[in-house]
Amino acid sequence: MLAPKRIKFRKQFKGKMRGIALRGNTIAFGEFGLAALEPGWISNRQIEASRVAISRAMKRGGKMWIRLFPDKPITKKPAETRMGSGKGNPEGWVAVVKPARVLFEIEGIPEDVAKKAFALAAAKLPVKTRFVKREGQ
Repeated sequence: MLAPKRIKFRKQFKGKMRGIALRGNTIAFGEFGLAALEPGWISNRQIEASRVAISRAMKRGGKMWIRLFPDKPITKKPAETRMGSGKGNPEGWVAVVKPARVLFEIEGIPEDVAKKAFALAAAKLPVKTRFVKREGQ
């Protein structure tokens, strides 16, 4: 599963997810992509589940790029703990996703197979997504 090797600070603020993605909002590597339509946090487990779903649907043909990385630590307080007494301990990692962000890209397979693969991956993600194609060429 994806996680940073090292970080500067153990705990982070929640932050805001206003606006649309200004970076990573175009297809840069592959032919087809899966873009987010709403803001949200995507955990490293969800990214891994989507990756497995895509690679199985592609039947090991073509090439895949994961365009997001979970670099934000998420904390959680233990169950049945009283309020106060500081922030909880880091429990997992999430990637912050804004609308229009391209999450995955693939190439080297037909469009119908790509659509099917991304539909399977989208079912594993907590945000609404859209199938996108490289424009131009």
